[in-house]
Amino acid sequence: MVTENKIKVGSIDWFYRESTPRSETDLVPVVLLHGLPTHSYLWRQIMPGLANQGTRCIAPDWVGFGFSAKPELKEFNYTPDAFINALAEFLQALKLERFSLVVQGFLGSVGLQYALRHAEQIESLAILNTPLASSAKLPWQMKQWGLPLAGDMLTQDPLLVDRTLESGSRYRIGDRDLDIYRQPFLKSSSAGRSLMSVVRNLQLPSAMAEIEAGFKQWQYPTAIIWGMTDPWLPPIMAQNFAAAIPHSKFIQLEEAAHYPQEHFYDVVLESLLPFVRRVS
Repeated sequence: MVTENKIKVGSIDWFYRESTPRSETDLVPVVLLHGLPTHSYLWRQIMPGLANQGTRCIAPDWVGFGFSAKPELKEFNYTPDAFINALAEFLQALKLERFSLVVQGFLGSVGLQYALRHAEQIESLAILNTPLASSAKLPWQMKQWGLPLAGDMLTQDPLLVDRTLESGSRYRIGDRDLDIYRQPFLKSSSAGRSLMSVVRNLQLPSAMAEIEAGFKQWQYPTAIIWGMTDPWLPPIMAQNFAAAIPHSKFIQLEEAAHYPQEHFYDVVLESLLPFVRRVS
Protein backbone atom coordinates (compact mmCIF):
# COMPACT_ATOMS: atom_id res chain seq x y z
CA MET A 1 0.00 0.00 0.00
CA VAL A 2 1.26 3.47 -0.90
CA THR A 3 0.25 6.26 1.48
CA GLU A 4 0.19 10.00 0.80
CA ASN A 5 1.78 12.17 3.47
CA LYS A 6 2.74 15.75 4.27
CA ILE A 7 5.39 17.17 6.54
CA LYS A 8 6.45 20.75 7.20
CA VAL A 9 10.21 21.22 7.28
CA GLY A 10 11.20 24.77 8.14
CA SER A 11 9.00 26.93 5.95
CA ILE A 12 8.42 24.25 3.28
CA ASP A 13 5.48 21.86 3.09
CA TRP A 14 6.63 18.59 1.56
CA PHE A 15 4.33 15.98 0.04
CA TYR A 16 5.65 12.45 -0.18
CA ARG A 17 4.46 8.96 -0.92
CA GLU A 18 5.53 6.13 1.33
CA SER A 19 5.25 2.37 1.21
CA THR A 20 6.18 0.35 4.29
CA PRO A 21 6.73 -3.39 4.80
CA ARG A 22 4.07 -5.31 6.72
CA SER A 23 6.64 -6.26 9.35
CA GLU A 24 9.86 -4.67 10.53
CA THR A 25 13.01 -5.64 8.62
CA ASP A 26 16.67 -4.70 8.77
CA LEU A 27 16.79 -3.60 5.11
CA VAL A 28 17.81 0.00 4.51
CA PRO A 29 15.07 2.28 3.14
CA VAL A 30 14.97 3.53 -0.42
CA VAL A 31 14.50 7.16 -1.48
CA LEU A 32 13.09 7.66 -4.99
CA LEU A 33 13.52 11.03 -6.74
CA HIS A 34 11.57 12.07 -9.83
CA GLY A 35 12.57 14.27 -12.76
CA LEU A 36 10.90 16.91 -14.98
CA PRO A 37 7.97 17.63 -15.19
CA THR A 38 6.60 14.77 -13.07
CA HIS A 39 6.13 14.12 -9.37
CA SER A 40 6.25 11.12 -7.03
CA TYR A 41 3.27 9.48 -8.77
CA LEU A 42 5.86 8.26 -11.29
CA TRP A 43 7.00 5.65 -8.71
CA ARG A 44 3.52 4.29 -7.89
CA GLN A 45 4.15 0.95 -9.59
CA ILE A 46 7.60 0.47 -8.09
CA MET A 47 6.96 1.17 -4.41
CA PRO A 48 4.60 -1.72 -3.51
CA GLY A 49 7.00 -4.27 -4.99
CA LEU A 50 9.91 -2.92 -2.96
CA ALA A 51 7.78 -2.90 0.20
CA ASN A 52 6.77 -6.52 -0.43
CA GLN A 53 10.41 -7.56 -0.13
CA GLY A 54 10.72 -5.66 3.15
CA THR A 55 12.05 -2.32 1.92
CA ARG A 56 10.58 0.95 3.14
CA CYS A 57 10.19 3.44 0.25
CA ILE A 58 9.93 7.23 0.38
CA ALA A 59 9.21 9.22 -2.79
CA PRO A 60 8.95 12.98 -2.24
CA ASP A 61 7.61 15.59 -4.61
CA TRP A 62 10.49 18.00 -5.12
CA VAL A 63 9.89 21.53 -3.89
CA GLY A 64 7.94 23.28 -6.66
CA PHE A 65 6.45 20.04 -8.00
CA GLY A 66 3.44 17.84 -7.47
CA PHE A 67 1.75 18.57 -4.19
CA SER A 68 4.74 20.00 -2.33
CA ALA A 69 5.04 23.75 -1.70
CA LYS A 70 5.76 26.02 -4.65
CA PRO A 71 7.53 29.02 -3.12
CA GLU A 72 8.09 32.24 -5.03
CA LEU A 73 11.58 32.80 -6.41
CA LYS A 74 12.47 35.27 -3.65
CA GLU A 75 11.78 32.54 -1.06
CA PHE A 76 13.45 29.61 -2.88
CA ASN A 77 15.78 30.15 -5.82
CA TYR A 78 15.35 26.72 -7.48
CA THR A 79 19.09 26.17 -7.95
CA PRO A 80 20.72 22.76 -7.39
CA ASP A 81 22.14 24.03 -4.08
CA ALA A 82 18.68 25.08 -2.91
CA PHE A 83 17.22 21.67 -3.80
CA ILE A 84 20.12 19.80 -2.18
CA ASN A 85 19.84 21.75 1.07
CA ALA A 86 16.05 21.34 1.15
CA LEU A 87 16.35 17.59 0.49
CA ALA A 88 18.90 17.23 3.30
CA GLU A 89 16.49 18.90 5.72
CA PHE A 90 13.58 16.73 4.52
CA LEU A 91 15.53 13.49 4.97
CA GLN A 92 16.72 14.64 8.38
CA ALA A 93 13.13 15.38 9.42
CA LEU A 94 12.20 11.80 8.46
CA LYS A 95 15.24 10.53 10.39
CA LEU A 96 16.71 8.84 7.32
CA GLU A 97 20.41 8.50 8.05
CA ARG A 98 21.40 5.83 5.52
CA PHE A 99 19.47 4.67 2.47
CA SER A 100 19.60 3.51 -1.12
CA LEU A 101 18.97 6.34 -3.57
CA VAL A 102 17.15 6.01 -6.90
CA VAL A 103 17.07 8.97 -9.32
CA GLN A 104 15.52 9.59 -12.72
CA GLY A 105 15.33 12.32 -15.33
CA PHE A 106 16.29 15.96 -15.47
CA LEU A 107 16.43 16.86 -11.76
CA GLY A 108 17.87 13.40 -11.20
CA SER A 109 21.17 15.23 -11.66
CA VAL A 110 20.41 17.12 -8.43
CA GLY A 111 19.96 13.75 -6.71
CA LEU A 112 23.40 12.71 -7.97
CA GLN A 113 24.91 15.93 -6.67
CA TYR A 114 23.27 15.20 -3.33
CA ALA A 115 24.82 11.72 -3.31
CA LEU A 116 28.29 13.11 -3.98
CA ARG A 117 27.98 15.67 -1.19
CA HIS A 118 26.42 13.21 1.30
CA ALA A 119 28.11 9.96 0.29
CA GLU A 120 28.18 8.74 3.89
CA GLN A 121 24.38 8.38 3.72
CA ILE A 122 24.30 6.31 0.52
CA GLU A 123 24.12 2.51 0.78
CA SER A 124 23.67 2.03 -2.98
CA LEU A 125 22.67 4.14 -5.97
CA ALA A 126 20.40 3.42 -8.94
CA ILE A 127 20.21 5.77 -11.93
CA LEU A 128 17.41 5.70 -14.50
CA ASN A 129 17.78 7.91 -17.60
CA THR A 130 19.43 10.90 -15.95
CA PRO A 131 21.94 13.36 -17.47
CA LEU A 132 25.42 12.09 -16.63
CA ALA A 133 27.95 13.96 -18.77
CA SER A 134 28.73 17.36 -20.23
CA SER A 135 27.31 16.14 -23.55
CA ALA A 136 23.83 16.01 -21.94
CA LYS A 137 21.64 18.94 -22.91
CA LEU A 138 18.18 19.94 -21.81
CA PRO A 139 15.91 18.98 -24.72
CA TRP A 140 14.30 21.85 -26.60
CA GLN A 141 10.89 20.70 -25.44
CA MET A 142 11.98 21.52 -21.86
CA LYS A 143 14.42 24.33 -22.57
CA GLN A 144 11.67 26.51 -24.03
CA TRP A 145 9.84 26.42 -20.67
CA GLY A 146 12.48 28.84 -19.41
CA LEU A 147 12.31 31.33 -22.27
CA PRO A 148 11.01 34.87 -21.64
CA LEU A 149 7.33 35.26 -22.59
CA ALA A 150 7.11 31.88 -24.34
CA GLY A 151 8.01 30.12 -21.11
CA ASP A 152 5.35 32.04 -19.20
CA MET A 153 2.69 30.77 -21.59
CA LEU A 154 3.94 27.22 -22.09
CA THR A 155 4.29 26.44 -18.40
CA GLN A 156 0.70 27.53 -17.75
CA ASP A 157 -0.58 24.89 -20.16
CA PRO A 158 -1.36 21.66 -18.24
CA LEU A 159 -1.10 19.70 -21.49
CA LEU A 160 2.67 20.22 -21.46
CA VAL A 161 2.73 17.30 -19.03
CA ASP A 162 0.90 15.03 -21.48
CA ARG A 163 3.09 16.03 -24.40
CA THR A 164 6.34 15.66 -22.47
CA LEU A 165 5.55 12.33 -20.84
CA GLU A 166 4.29 10.76 -24.04
CA SER A 167 7.06 12.07 -26.27
CA GLY A 168 9.69 11.11 -23.68
CA SER A 169 8.28 7.64 -23.06
CA ARG A 170 7.29 7.05 -26.73
CA TYR A 171 4.05 5.42 -25.59
CA ARG A 172 0.56 6.62 -24.82
CA ILE A 173 -0.30 7.16 -21.17
CA GLY A 174 -3.81 6.54 -19.86
CA ASP A 175 -6.12 9.48 -19.19
CA ARG A 176 -6.52 8.57 -15.53
CA ASP A 177 -2.77 8.77 -14.95
CA LEU A 178 -2.40 11.96 -16.98
CA ASP A 179 -5.17 13.53 -14.89
CA ILE A 180 -3.08 12.98 -11.76
CA TYR A 181 0.12 14.27 -13.37
CA ARG A 182 -1.78 17.40 -14.50
CA GLN A 183 -3.45 18.18 -11.19
CA PRO A 184 -0.80 20.55 -9.79
CA PHE A 185 -0.99 22.67 -12.96
CA LEU A 186 -4.79 22.79 -12.79
CA LYS A 187 -4.86 23.79 -9.12
CA SER A 188 -2.61 26.85 -9.29
CA SER A 189 -0.45 28.91 -11.63
CA SER A 190 2.40 28.48 -9.14
CA ALA A 191 3.19 25.02 -10.57
CA GLY A 192 4.01 26.56 -13.94
CA ARG A 193 6.03 29.37 -12.40
CA SER A 194 8.05 26.88 -10.36
CA LEU A 195 8.75 24.76 -13.44
CA MET A 196 9.93 27.83 -15.33
CA SER A 197 12.21 28.77 -12.42
CA VAL A 198 13.71 25.28 -12.32
CA VAL A 199 14.57 25.30 -16.02
CA ARG A 200 16.13 28.75 -15.73
CA ASN A 201 18.24 27.78 -12.70
CA LEU A 202 19.13 24.12 -13.31
CA GLN A 203 22.79 25.04 -14.07
CA LEU A 204 23.21 21.83 -16.03
CA PRO A 205 26.79 22.48 -17.32
CA SER A 206 28.20 23.02 -13.81
CA ALA A 207 26.14 20.12 -12.46
CA MET A 208 27.56 17.83 -15.14
CA ALA A 209 31.09 18.99 -14.34
CA GLU A 210 30.56 18.12 -10.67
CA ILE A 211 29.10 14.72 -11.56
CA GLU A 212 31.82 13.82 -14.07
CA ALA A 213 34.59 14.73 -11.63
CA GLY A 214 32.95 13.39 -8.47
CA PHE A 215 32.00 9.94 -9.70
CA LYS A 216 35.57 9.13 -10.67
CA GLN A 217 36.11 8.47 -6.96
CA TRP A 218 32.71 6.87 -6.29
CA GLN A 219 32.97 3.63 -4.32
CA TYR A 220 29.36 2.62 -3.67
CA PRO A 221 27.37 -0.05 -5.56
CA THR A 222 25.71 1.61 -8.54
CA ALA A 223 23.15 0.35 -11.04
CA ILE A 224 22.51 2.26 -14.26
CA ILE A 225 19.11 1.09 -15.52
CA TRP A 226 18.59 2.62 -18.94
CA GLY A 227 15.68 2.96 -21.34
CA MET A 228 17.58 2.48 -24.58
CA THR A 229 15.15 4.41 -26.83
CA ASP A 230 15.37 7.63 -24.80
CA PRO A 231 14.95 10.50 -27.32
CA TRP A 232 16.93 12.92 -25.16
CA LEU A 233 19.75 11.01 -23.42
CA PRO A 234 21.76 8.54 -25.56
CA PRO A 235 22.72 5.11 -24.19
CA ILE A 236 26.41 5.65 -24.97
CA MET A 237 26.53 8.35 -22.28
CA ALA A 238 25.23 5.89 -19.68
CA GLN A 239 27.49 3.08 -20.90
CA ASN A 240 30.58 5.29 -20.64
CA PHE A 241 29.51 6.42 -17.19
CA ALA A 242 29.07 2.82 -16.03
CA ALA A 243 32.43 1.79 -17.48
CA ALA A 244 34.20 4.52 -15.49
CA ILE A 245 32.75 3.55 -12.10
CA PRO A 246 33.90 0.56 -10.05
CA HIS A 247 31.14 -1.60 -8.52
CA SER A 248 28.67 -0.56 -11.23
CA LYS A 249 26.25 -2.54 -13.35
CA PHE A 250 24.65 -1.40 -16.61
CA ILE A 251 21.17 -2.79 -17.27
CA GLN A 252 19.59 -2.23 -20.69
CA LEU A 253 15.84 -1.86 -21.09
CA GLU A 254 15.61 -2.30 -24.84
CA GLU A 255 12.07 -0.99 -25.44
CA ALA A 256 11.90 1.63 -22.69
CA ALA A 257 12.68 5.32 -23.13
CA HIS A 258 13.07 8.36 -20.84
CA TYR A 259 10.41 7.39 -18.28
CA PRO A 260 10.91 3.61 -17.95
CA GLN A 261 8.87 3.43 -14.72
CA GLU A 262 5.73 4.36 -16.63
CA HIS A 263 5.40 1.42 -19.04
CA PHE A 264 8.16 -0.98 -18.02
CA TYR A 265 7.85 -0.81 -14.24
CA ASP A 266 7.93 -4.61 -13.94
CA VAL A 267 11.37 -4.79 -15.58
CA VAL A 268 12.61 -1.80 -13.57
CA LEU A 269 11.37 -3.43 -10.39
CA GLU A 270 13.03 -6.73 -11.29
CA SER A 271 16.33 -4.86 -11.64
CA LEU A 272 15.90 -2.86 -8.43
CA LEU A 273 14.72 -5.62 -6.08
CA PRO A 274 18.06 -7.44 -5.60
CA PHE A 275 20.09 -4.27 -5.91
CA VAL A 276 18.45 -2.36 -3.02
CA ARG A 277 18.08 -5.43 -0.80
CA ARG A 278 20.80 -4.23 1.57
CA VAL A 279 21.02 -4.68 5.32
CA SER A 280 21.70 -1.67 7.47
